[in-house]
Amino acid sequence: MKSIKTTFFTLFIFLGWNACSQETTFRDRFSFGLIAGINIHSVYHEKAQDFSSDPRVGFAGGAFISLPLGKLLALQPEFLFSQKGVKGSGTILSTPYSWKRMVNYIDIPVLLAFRPAEFISIHAGPQFGFRVSQKDAFTMGNSSVTNEENFNKNTRTFMFGARAGLEFYIKHFVISPRVGMDCLNTKKEDNSTTTVNPEYKNLTFQFTLGYRF
Repeated sequence: MKSIKTTFFTLFIFLGWNACSQETTFRDRFSFGLIAGINIHSVYHEKAQDFSSDPRVGFAGGAFISLPLGKLLALQPEFLFSQKGVKGSGTILSTPYSWKRMVNYIDIPVLLAFRPAEFISIHAGPQFGFRVSQKDAFTMGNSSVTNEENFNKNTRTFMFGARAGLEFYIKHFVISPRVGMDCLNTKKEDNSTTTVNPEYKNLTFQFTLGYRF
């Protein structure tokens, strides 16, 4: 009788330990997290006379939630503060100039995640952007001008685009390289452009590190 009790007690401890060891993975449950990193931002479809652009580095960070849609798929909306800057140079009447811009956006990507394994996922989906503030610096010869929040009626404050990338998971940590492209120009209308306010579309390479709870 004593041996039977000992056997049942041992079996009970083993089953309890086995159940605890098979904990639910991140692919099976709702999760949320924080991310922070950098944007390497450039432009394409640029329009301005004698103008060439170079990328600038800005901050990116925010929060995300992951909603499982089965074992392989999840919906992942995000809320990000994102700096998108560009610098350019050119000539006006044979006089060289330089120009810098940094624009602060609130970006809201709504991503579909394909998760073939626990350690990786592939993301893609639309992105909605809202321009919050802007700072421009224009230098020509010995003169320089700085403007902040230089919006006008022709400046587009709402952006729509697409985002795609990867996520690599190391336990709770998330490493994510991504690329985002806007489908809309920075101006509402395709009219005349100037060097101090060129028309372009945003192209952003983003690298972030995150933590899942």
